[in-house]
Amino acid sequence: MQVVGFNLIKISAEREKARVTSKPSTGIEFTDIEKEKVELLKDQEVVKISFKYLITYGDTEKKKQKPQGEVLFEGDIALSVTKEEAKEITKAWKKKQLPPGMNLNLFNVILRRCTPKAIFLEDEINLPFHTPMPKLSPKPSDN
Repeated sequence: MQVVGFNLIKISAEREKARVTSKPSTGIEFTDIEKEKVELLKDQEVVKISFKYLITYGDTEKKKQKPQGEVLFEGDIALSVTKEEAKEITKAWKKKQLPPGMNLNLFNVILRRCTPKAIFLEDEINLPFHTPMPKLSPKPSDN
């Protein structure tokens, strides 16, 4: 399995309150899978996996409230896979799941591509960063 394409089709960021006080929660959801024909890959198949990556600020689960803010990415990942892998993926998707071990790789691809954009958007609309930023601290003296 190899990633041969990554497309974002929707990027959205909004803040509802002047001051956001809640910590963010993140979630990645796979929404659809379909096979695609690519002439360049003769003995391989291409599977396109659609996803939604949402960063939400506010306790929307318990209180059924509108979030204080959110950052949303929607897109797809194209994977070059063997015919057997393609069958395994589509079979698992009938149960709205992915084959074991595949989630982790796809999550890492999505996070690697979306996190820098999310941090930029969070900074632009004054939302707290959803991931810790690196910090430098002074070196302790040896006295």
